[in-house]
Amino acid sequence: MGLSSIAYDLGSGLNGPMSISHLSSPRQQLAFSAKSCSRACITVRAADGNSGSMRAPPSTVRASKLVTNAVAVKSETASIAATKSGHELLLFEALREGLEEEMERDPRVCVLGEDVGHYGGSYKVTKGLAEKFGDLRVLDTPIAENSFTGMAVGAAMTGLRPIVEGMNMGFLLLAYNQISNNCGMLHYTSGGQFTIPVVIRGPGGVGRQLGAEHSQRLESYFQSVPGLQMVACSTPYNAKGLMKAAIRSENPVILCEHVLLYNLKERIPDEEYVCCLERAELVRPGKDVTILTYSRMRHHVLQAAKSLINKGYDPEIIDIISLKPFDLHTIGNSIKKTHKVLIVEECMRTGGIGASLRASIMDNFWDYLDAPIMCLSSQDVPTPYAGTLEEATVVQPPQIVKAIKQLCG
Repeated sequence: MGLSSIAYDLGSGLNGPMSISHLSSPRQQLAFSAKSCSRACITVRAADGNSGSMRAPPSTVRASKLVTNAVAVKSETASIAATKSGHELLLFEALREGLEEEMERDPRVCVLGEDVGHYGGSYKVTKGLAEKFGDLRVLDTPIAENSFTGMAVGAAMTGLRPIVEGMNMGFLLLAYNQISNNCGMLHYTSGGQFTIPVVIRGPGGVGRQLGAEHSQRLESYFQSVPGLQMVACSTPYNAKGLMKAAIRSENPVILCEHVLLYNLKERIPDEEYVCCLERAELVRPGKDVTILTYSRMRHHVLQAAKSLINKGYDPEIIDIISLKPFDLHTIGNSIKKTHKVLIVEECMRTGGIGASLRASIMDNFWDYLDAPIMCLSSQDVPTPYAGTLEEATVVQPPQIVKAIKQLCG
């Protein structure tokens, strides 16, 4: 499945999901009380690679940082891909389409959270679903994350398949007890009498000056909870496929979405498809070094890859997608070929996804490594509000280029 032109409008919020004027509640306005988001519309041509590569989405950096003469793929292939059947969707629309299809397919699927009903969700992922399916299947809740997450667990125990939307993933810290002690453990502590098919999803990551409490990366918080699965979408294609797979799973699944990827556009198939919850994606095959990444950092890595290719390096890029469990089969096959590893994440360095991934690689593939594993992570500080300081806390493409030069010599 190829990808034609991709329009990546940082923080623009089509039809207003990122505009403070469209936010009705004080809590929503608090989340977006920062000054207007910086916008940069970047158009990139990308196409299918080989060996299982599906697509190569664009970078998240500003246009002024683009290397205009860098070419990572053949443009004629992209032209061919643009003629394939399918329809273009923004990432938040792809999430909605997957959710809507599953609600049509299975009457047990329901949605609950703050402003998910007639308002359509703070990022419009549930827009129009209340009118179509009714207020009982798309339920607006009070501002009480622990209460409605606990209600979702109870609904799952009695046969429903609820999807909990956290208006911001940071708010779900208020429901940590329900997510860890209930979602993760009830199947085990009940001796298998109950399954908890709950999907917990919502926006997270460092946005555009949303402040520390609204720039949380909770992947590492939930990774250590037994009984949970966790995936991170990075393109409209895998966003829809992972949404459908998570809803159909008998396990509680946390679907991590990045606030700056909602307006990423891509052509996806018209026919139904479901992605695997436990499989990584080979984004770009290469032979010099394995770069492991996920979510927004996938696009920073692809931006850095253009410069690396021009300098003669041949990186292999893998979007790990499944944050728990890791797809060690795909990762291991790559390491056995390249013998060098760079991990790029937006999670915190101490106790983050990269730390767990590095430990897994050393446990399983130590004999194949020719160099120490390098890991680029966010700084261990609360995310600053000031734009320049915020940017300094997150890994940027030039840092990735520098790390690869150091690793490969």
